[in-house]
Amino acid sequence: MSAQTLNTIARSQAKDLGDATAFATPFRRWSYRDVDEASNRVAQGLKSLGIGPGDRVATLTRHVVECLVLTIAATKLQAVCMPVNWRLAPPEIDYILGNGEARFLMADRDFADSLSRIPAATTIKNVLTEDGPPLNGLESFSAWYGQFDDVDTGYVGDTDEPALQLYSSGTTGLPKGIELSHRNLIANATNFQVEFQYYGATADKPGNVQLNALPCFHVAGIGVAIITLLHGGSQIVRDTFVPADVLQAIQDHKITHAFLVPAMIHALLMQPDIDKYDLSSLECISYGASPITDRVLTEAMQRFKCRFMQVYGLTETSGAICCLGSDDHDPNGPRSHLLRSAGKPGQGVGRRIVDTTTMKDVAEGEVGEIWIQSDQNMIGYWRNPEATAAAFPEGRKKGDFGWFRTGDAGYMRDGYLFIHDRIKDMVITGGENVYPAEVENVLMQHPAVADGAIIGVPDERWGEAVKACVTLRPGAQATPQEIIDFMRERIAHYKCPKSVDIMDALPRNPSGKLLKFVLRKPYWEGRARAVN
Repeated sequence: MSAQTLNTIARSQAKDLGDATAFATPFRRWSYRDVDEASNRVAQGLKSLGIGPGDRVATLTRHVVECLVLTIAATKLQAVCMPVNWRLAPPEIDYILGNGEARFLMADRDFADSLSRIPAATTIKNVLTEDGPPLNGLESFSAWYGQFDDVDTGYVGDTDEPALQLYSSGTTGLPKGIELSHRNLIANATNFQVEFQYYGATADKPGNVQLNALPCFHVAGIGVAIITLLHGGSQIVRDTFVPADVLQAIQDHKITHAFLVPAMIHALLMQPDIDKYDLSSLECISYGASPITDRVLTEAMQRFKCRFMQVYGLTETSGAICCLGSDDHDPNGPRSHLLRSAGKPGQGVGRRIVDTTTMKDVAEGEVGEIWIQSDQNMIGYWRNPEATAAAFPEGRKKGDFGWFRTGDAGYMRDGYLFIHDRIKDMVITGGENVYPAEVENVLMQHPAVADGAIIGVPDERWGEAVKACVTLRPGAQATPQEIIDFMRERIAHYKCPKSVDIMDALPRNPSGKLLKFVLRKPYWEGRARAVN
C-alpha cells in the first residue's frame, strides 16, 4: 500500500469497482468512476489556469466528496489541496489563504459573502461548491469543471510528496500548515483496518457502509473519506451533523461503521425518539478527537449494541496512531480501568514517554511527554522550519520518520497509553482544538480587560468548554456576556469562551508567568486527570 498515491488509488478503483457506489450524499450518488472522471476534468481545469507542481488549491466547504475530488485532482498535477475551516472568521481565513498562497478556491454558497471580506486572497479563480445559478459572479464547481475533457494527466508522483495541507493553530496564536504526504494518509487508512473490520465488497458479501458526518477540514473527515476510497465499500456523507438525520441515515442505508466525536454520540443519545429507529445494522462505532465521559460511553454501548473503539491521534500524525479495541471496552468488568486509556499503538507506531527537562525516557507508569515515530508523521509545517525542528527535536535521518513531540503528557502501563494532561494547554471542545494563546490575543483587545487567561473546564456535552478568567482595568466595567459578544465578532464562535469569570487577580509566579494549573484546579477538583 505504501507505494501508492491518492491518484493511483482513484484510477485503480475506477477500473476495478466502476459504477459501484463510492459516496452518497443527499444530493447525488458518486460511483468510483465518477470520482476519478471528475478529478480528471478538475485537473484539466486547474492546468488551464497555470496551476502546477507545488501550488495550493483551497476549499471552504462542508462538502466532503467535492473536497476529496479536488484533492485527487490536485495530486494529478503535483499540486496540494488545503481545506480551510469554514467556522473561522474572515480575517482568520484570509491569513490561511495568504499563508498557503492558494491559487484556487472552492467555497460553498453560504460563504460567498465572506469572500468579499477577504482582501488578501491570492486566488486567481473562485467557484461555488453547489450547483445553481452564478452568485456574486461565481459559477458552480461542476459547471466550471464540466467544460474540460475527461483526460487523465497521467501523473503518478512519489508516495512521499505532499498530498494535503491542513491548518492547526499553534501556541503562538498563528495557524500552521501541516503537510501530509500520500504515504502518511494511506498509512492512516491502513493501520487500523483489521481492528475496524472495514472491508470492501467481495464475491461473497457486500462491502461495509461507512457514515461520514465530519468536516473535511478535519483530519478525521478527509481521512474517513480516504478509507472508503482505498478499501472499497460505500460511504454515506452528511455535510452537517443533524442527530435525527444521522439516525435516519443509519436505518435507511444500513450503515455498518461510523466515526463520531463524543459530542455527536451524546447528541444522538439525547434524541427523544431514538428508539423508533432501526440501528441494528451498526457493527462498529469508533470515536475520538476529544475525551468521552464514562456515562456517555456506557449509555452508548447499551443503546447501539455494537463494537466500540477509541482512537487517539493528531493532525500531525495524519490521524489515529493508538486504538483501544472493542475487547477492552468492558465498563463493568475487571478491565474497566482501560476505558481511561487511549489504547495500544497501531501497526509500525513507536512511542516513547519523555521527561521534557532531561529529554530522557521515563520508566513505565511515570508521566512525561508522548513522542511518536510512525510513517504517519507529517512531512512538516509549511514554510516553518523552526516549528518543524522543534516538533522533531532529535532530527530526521533519511528513511526515518523521526520522533514527533505531541505536546500531550501521558504514561504507559502494560502496553497501554494513558493520556494524563496537555503540555500545551490546548482545550479540546467538541472535537475541535482551541489554543489559548490565540483566544487570549483577542480577549486582551477588549478595552475593559486588564489581564486574561483561557482555560478548559469540564463540560458534559462537549468534553471541555472554553472559559475566560479576567481582571478588569481600574474603573472599567464589563459583564461576562459583553466580553463574550465582543469576542464572537472577532474569532470563530467555537473558540470563544462559553463563560467568563471576573477575578481580582490572576495567579502568577514571581517572574510573572501565569500559573494556569492554579486557575484550572478548582474546576477539575475530584477528577483523576485534567482532561474530561
